[in-house]
Amino acid sequence: MSSLPINLESACAGPPLDLAGQTPKWYAIHTRSRFEKRVAGLLQEKRIFTFLPLLQQMRRWSDRWSKVEIPAFSCYAFVRIVATAEARAKVLRTAGVLGFVGGQGLGASIPDAEIENLRTVFHEGIPCLVHPFLNVGMHVRIRGGALDGVEGILVRQNQDMSLVVSVALLGRSLSIRAEGYNLDPICSGPIHITDSNSSRQKILQAN
Repeated sequence: MSSLPINLESACAGPPLDLAGQTPKWYAIHTRSRFEKRVAGLLQEKRIFTFLPLLQQMRRWSDRWSKVEIPAFSCYAFVRIVATAEARAKVLRTAGVLGFVGGQGLGASIPDAEIENLRTVFHEGIPCLVHPFLNVGMHVRIRGGALDGVEGILVRQNQDMSLVVSVALLGRSLSIRAEGYNLDPICSGPIHITDSNSSRQKILQAN
């Protein structure tokens, strides 16, 4: 069953301003289990720009169905900061935060494009599923529509075309339906993609 994505972001008007000429970057933080939303809320109170992608799912209890929100990436959230010692300490002193991901505990920055891909998917409410992480396959970019510019790896799943959007540092991915979108391959030469709803092929020429 596909899940409807939503997101929890900082109430601040935008990303933090540059500090001493430094550019804010995205970092993943490791949280205690089931503390992701609590951590995101506390970080927002500190006016730290935070992104917590949440999936909306239906869960069945003994007597009823209920709608719940679960983190897309269990035990992780994202912050956008200028990585000064003061900013790191401000994040690390937040209850429920276990540390930064990568860089021997100092945190490895995540490419803006990877986070922006995720933010676009969640902002537009595109149904998606957690997907096994992939780092090989056909790299494509969506052209037009709500997901214009989103890049990912095109795969086959249950005979449907799916686009896998990944965060390499976490080794985590999400899968979204790619049918109906125009896809441009990010490679050289023509690529043939079979539409699962018909026998015709779409020939996509690389730019």
